[in-house]
Amino acid sequence: MSPAALEWVARFRRYLGSERRMSAHTDHAYARDLAALTRYCERARLSDWSQLDTQHVRAFAAHSHAAGLSPRSIQRRLSAVRSFYAFLLREAPAEAARATRGRRSARITLNPAQDVRAPKARRQLPQTLDADQMARLLEIPAGDGLATRDRALMELLYSSGLRLSELVGLELASLDLKDRVVQVLGKGKKSRIVPVGRAAATALRAWLQARGALARAGETALFVGRNGRRLGARAVQTRVAQWARRQGLTQHVHPHLFRHSFASHLLESSGELRGVQELLGHADISTTQIYTHLDFQHLARIYDATHPRARRKA
Repeated sequence: MSPAALEWVARFRRYLGSERRMSAHTDHAYARDLAALTRYCERARLSDWSQLDTQHVRAFAAHSHAAGLSPRSIQRRLSAVRSFYAFLLREAPAEAARATRGRRSARITLNPAQDVRAPKARRQLPQTLDADQMARLLEIPAGDGLATRDRALMELLYSSGLRLSELVGLELASLDLKDRVVQVLGKGKKSRIVPVGRAAATALRAWLQARGALARAGETALFVGRNGRRLGARAVQTRVAQWARRQGLTQHVHPHLFRHSFASHLLESSGELRGVQELLGHADISTTQIYTHLDFQHLARIYDATHPRARRKA
C-alpha cells in the first residue's frame, strides 16, 4: 500500500480514540485487523483503498478462515473494515477535492465490506454459578483488609453485574451507599447508574473502614492494592480464582462469571429482559437475549426432572 493509504489507517485510529472514544483494547484489535487487510492488499498488488472491491473483501474473509481464524474473529475483522470504509467515505472525498484542484483522482464511492458476512459462529452460552455456588463463594471469613476488600468487590460484581473494567475504574465518588447506587462508566464511555444490593452495601461499608490503612494519600480509586494504588484487572482475576479454590469450587471462576450469573439469576426471577439490558449496559437487546437461552435450559431441566411424561423410569 502507498504511504498515503497507510496514513488513512493512522488517521482512522486517531479518530477512534478522540471522537469515538474507543478503549485501548478496541483500538489494538482494529489495528491488528487493518494490518491484516493491508498485508492482503499488498499480496493482491492493491496500492490504494479505492481499488478494494467486494470480491476482494470476500477473498480476504475466506483467506482468514483458511488461516484458522474463528468465525467470531472474522466477524470482528469485517466490522473493522466496514468502520474504516465508513470513515473513508466521509473524510476522503472532501480532502481529495481540496488536494486535486480539478484533476481526476480515484474516489471511494462504496463500502466494499457492507454486504460481506463471516461464516456463522456457533453461539456459546455463557457459564454461570448457581445461587448456592455463589453463596458459598461469597462466604469469605473475616480477615485482613485484603480479604475485606475482596469480599466487597465480589459482592459488588454479583450485586450490580459490573464488567471487570468498570469495577477497577470506580472512584470513591462513584459510590453512594445512602441511596445504594453506583455510577459506572461502561463501553464507549457511556455512564449508567445501577443499584447496589444490601449484602454488597454491607461489605462495601466494611471495606471503606479498612481502606484507609491501605490507600495512599490522594488516591481516589474505590479499590486499591497492597501498594495503595488503584487495583488492577489482573490482580482481581488472580484473587477471584484464589478465593474460588479456597471455597471449594471446582470450576474456573473469573470476574465475568459474576456478570453472567447476575444476568441469568435476575432474568430467571423477573423475566424482565429490557430491565436486565439496561442494568448490564448493553446497547443492543440481542446481546442480552443470550441469557434467555440459559433460562430456557433451566426450565428444561426442571421439566425433565418433574413432568410425569418426561421422567425416565427407574
